[in-house]
Amino acid sequence: MVLQRNEINEKDTWDLSTIFETDQKWEEELALLTENTKEAASLEGHLLDSAESLLNITECYLDLSRRLEKLYVYAHMKNDQDTRVAKYQEYYAKAMTLYSQLDQVFSFYEPEFMAITEEQYQNFLAEEPKLQPYKHFFDKLLQNKEHVLSQREEELLAGAGEIFGAASETFAILDNADIVFPFVKDEDGNEVQLSHGVYMRLVESKNREVRRGAYEALYSTYEQYQHTYAKTLQTNVKVQNYRAKVRNYKSAREAALAANFVPESVYDNLVSAVRKHLPLLHRYLALRSKILGIPDLKMYDVYTPLSSVEYSFTYEKALKKAEEALAILGEDYLSRVKRAFSERWIDVYENQGKRSGAYSGGSYDTNAFMLLNWQDNLDNLFTLVHETGHSMHSSYTRETQPYVYGDYSIFLAEIASTTNENILTEKLLQEVQDDATRFAILNNFLDGFRGTVFRQTQFAEFEHAIHQADQNGEVLTSEFLNNLYADLNQEYYGLSKEDNPQIQYEWARIPHFYYNYYVYQYSTGFAAASALAEKIVHGSQDDRDRYIDYLKAGKSDYPLNIMRKAGVDMEKEDYLNDAFAVFERRLDEFEALVEKLGLA
Repeated sequence: MVLQRNEINEKDTWDLSTIFETDQKWEEELALLTENTKEAASLEGHLLDSAESLLNITECYLDLSRRLEKLYVYAHMKNDQDTRVAKYQEYYAKAMTLYSQLDQVFSFYEPEFMAITEEQYQNFLAEEPKLQPYKHFFDKLLQNKEHVLSQREEELLAGAGEIFGAASETFAILDNADIVFPFVKDEDGNEVQLSHGVYMRLVESKNREVRRGAYEALYSTYEQYQHTYAKTLQTNVKVQNYRAKVRNYKSAREAALAANFVPESVYDNLVSAVRKHLPLLHRYLALRSKILGIPDLKMYDVYTPLSSVEYSFTYEKALKKAEEALAILGEDYLSRVKRAFSERWIDVYENQGKRSGAYSGGSYDTNAFMLLNWQDNLDNLFTLVHETGHSMHSSYTRETQPYVYGDYSIFLAEIASTTNENILTEKLLQEVQDDATRFAILNNFLDGFRGTVFRQTQFAEFEHAIHQADQNGEVLTSEFLNNLYADLNQEYYGLSKEDNPQIQYEWARIPHFYYNYYVYQYSTGFAAASALAEKIVHGSQDDRDRYIDYLKAGKSDYPLNIMRKAGVDMEKEDYLNDAFAVFERRLDEFEALVEKLGLA
């Protein structure tokens, strides 16, 4: 059985008292911030009164936002550690309500700012030197001019913020708190209750019956609730399409990518490159079939490691290995990693009601916390260094940039995390002493590439297809979603949808479909990270310094410019093709080892 929250050792939980010492302190700040937000309503109509007014109102807006982020992070993480606790469900809801109120109060900001003339803008910058640090912030707003609505329209949209987020919140509660999975048998024949974390362990089992049992039990549950999941997803898609339409974008994808100043060609280049290289995935799966001795490979056979080497790590050993691998990034970087590992930034183990998966979070004024659901395997070591990459990116950005630029765009977010993964792979391959262990590491890399580049691009295709379908008047019923997903899965994996009927329900369990065109960035990020890791491990100190500069950049420049300075041009397809070249090279080596070791 999965432990209750109070049964987890305190040292293995994150210390949220560093954000607010007590719940009462949080409630006091909520009350004060709510009052301060109401008082800010008097600022409406005065943004462009003078250069001083523009400065004061901008700083007021940013200060309230900064305080609210901290308030939100505490509520969000308290809720995630046990989603069944009503008190923290309420905290989270109150924080979301206040976000909506803040958006409403400052809904005047962009419409009023868009009225500024070029002459007035330049005069303000000259009159008030303290406005200069905000120039990039202002320039980005002005680029968005045609998509900013009237003040009344902005108020209405802001007021609907909570409603627009309801589908995502409903999915989260349903999937993490309300759904009860059945009991299944583990490798030892014991009855264990399925959970998101337990499922991932069992589907990697060497025992095919254990894999099949967990797989069928999981998807039978999603089949049972498919209509509810379809409704929440359809509602979320309609929200994104509606927002895009009212803001004068051609599509939800254009709107989502424009937020990071990324052209849609980056998305299309990704899908095109992955499609061209699907034969590599089919080749790897055919090899997997031979190694496992399973002529009728099924989707539940895709995740089990092919190696007989038990390359597992306790959490404590994983911390040491992560430090060894990341030391190449320098003493300053390593000191930050050690702080994260020793000062309770990490919530380590699964407990009843805990949010599934893993993430790095926090705000400008908090530690860069990490949530894990730890299992003692190589994949979780990679998850640890992945989330550590996010947290170090956050740490460097927040300590280098002022609050206005103290975060990084979503487009850049997955690059730091997957660069760490690539560095770890290089480290493990350098250390390997024998063919069997090398086989295990290469297997992990190939599976990781499959899961990140191929799988996330499959998700990206599905996400774009359902937005287009809704935009064209299609109804996103469970039948429509099931058929679309089954067809895509068959194209990507080359495994018959008739032989894998349960996989049609997989869309229902993917939280990232509620993240508004997030998933493609896992793939682009992995490919860019492959190029950066190559420079870090095999390049010069200048390459490593440029990488640290990327971590420090935050939102002080446009994402694609930041990457060019780091040495990767993401508007071209070269970086994607280079990543597939690495995959093919390691697949070649893997095939040679299979033959050498007589495994197929």
